[in-house]
Amino acid sequence: MTKLSVNINKIATLRNSRGGNVPNLLQVAKDLQKFGAQGITIHPRPDERHIRYQDALDLKPIVFTEYNIEGNPIKKFMDLVLDIKPTQVTLVPDADDAITSNAGWNTIKHKDFLKEIIAECKRNKIRTSIFVDPVVQMVEGAKETGTDRIELYTEEFAKQYELGNKQGIKSYVEAAVRANELELGINAGHDLSLENIKFFKENIPNLLEVSIGHALIAESIYLGIENVVNMYLQKLK
Repeated sequence: MTKLSVNINKIATLRNSRGGNVPNLLQVAKDLQKFGAQGITIHPRPDERHIRYQDALDLKPIVFTEYNIEGNPIKKFMDLVLDIKPTQVTLVPDADDAITSNAGWNTIKHKDFLKEIIAECKRNKIRTSIFVDPVVQMVEGAKETGTDRIELYTEEFAKQYELGNKQGIKSYVEAAVRANELELGINAGHDLSLENIKFFKENIPNLLEVSIGHALIAESIYLGIENVVNMYLQKLK
């Protein structure tokens, strides 16, 4: 079975928008694992607009499944990762002001930089994953860095699937096949949803883990809202 790691950035966004501690990020992380999630993902950014660096520290004793911390490996981020020593660090080349991740690494151009970061993570017994576009050459470049896994950036697949173009999976299959040949583990994430996840899983050989946040939280709001409205109505009778 492919593992589900839930990205809780949107929970932090909701909390931060109102101040205080509602929803309680740590309780949500506990509950997600209790409900069956096999991992918790966070992506702290330098401006801490959703996940705060203190959240990352506070979550360490809470996450009893797999703890995945994503981010651009600037010094502040790497200091945090090396302090926490999560199960996995996912290296993402996003700019400081990026709304969300929008591209994978050029693993050839940045090979030496990535090799240095990955070696440091491995010395600290942290599993490594590199965010990559579904391009065979980038997968081959990832292998040269010494990473344990790649994370396929799935935004384009999701766009094509929504348009009805199931051939949009082709480059992802080719990248996954090459990763398997190179004995690289395969993760995936970005815009995966209830609508497209089954098709993606069925077509990607040896998919180890998906990280899903925005869609899962949005779907949870809609699929759960009828129940909550009726709970209010019962209390107002």
